[in-house]
Amino acid sequence: MELTIDTSSNTAGVVLSHRGAMLASLTWQTASNHTTELLPNVVCVLQRSKVDLRSLEAIIVAKGPGSFNGLRVGLSTAKGLAYALSVPILGVNALEAEAYPFAFTGLPLRPLQRAGRDEIVTALYRQEHGQWRCLEETNLTTVGALCRRTRQRTLFCGEIPSDMMTELQQVLGARAPVSPNGSLFRGVALTALGWHRLSAGERDNPVTLQPLYLRPPHITTPREKKPPFVTPGEAQEIER
Repeated sequence: MELTIDTSSNTAGVVLSHRGAMLASLTWQTASNHTTELLPNVVCVLQRSKVDLRSLEAIIVAKGPGSFNGLRVGLSTAKGLAYALSVPILGVNALEAEAYPFAFTGLPLRPLQRAGRDEIVTALYRQEHGQWRCLEETNLTTVGALCRRTRQRTLFCGEIPSDMMTELQQVLGARAPVSPNGSLFRGVALTALGWHRLSAGERDNPVTLQPLYLRPPHITTPREKKPPFVTPGEAQEIER
């Protein structure tokens, strides 16, 4: 059996599967509370399915791009479980999982998510002649630049903000069909993609597997603490 963990966005999920076929899943909305919510929901899925933790044979996890905090929690939990159970771990690109449910369309698939005020993170996938292919690696760009380089009908998917969706449809029109929010299917797609890699004999090194960040987290340098003001009289008392 496999356990899939998705904490790449505020739509988080856990999937329990057997040889890639879903047995149970749980999806929930979180306000960046992945730390306190993830493990209880893993336990919930296992208990409802009457599956012992020790029955797990692989851990599949969304490695990003996505929420900095969410990815950190998801990866660290997945690594801990894989290490404790001595089972393989496989990291899957979250954008690829957004696109995979629409492989049947045969269209170029453009998953995207907001990566800042004006930037987006995107990639390009397509299923051709039964083969799932990545046509463009994960990268940062803007909606305007993306519109300029979109020459053929392309299905846009993912957690697309309404303002970006409006701009895409205004500029590209019929060339930019937009899917419904695919985040509800992301966990199942992660499972399928992870199982495909696992059955092909692939594994990730838990030591080197890292979240896929396209920009460093916004962590500010702590301010230097100024020494307290000491009067000359107080200084003499300290010296004594």
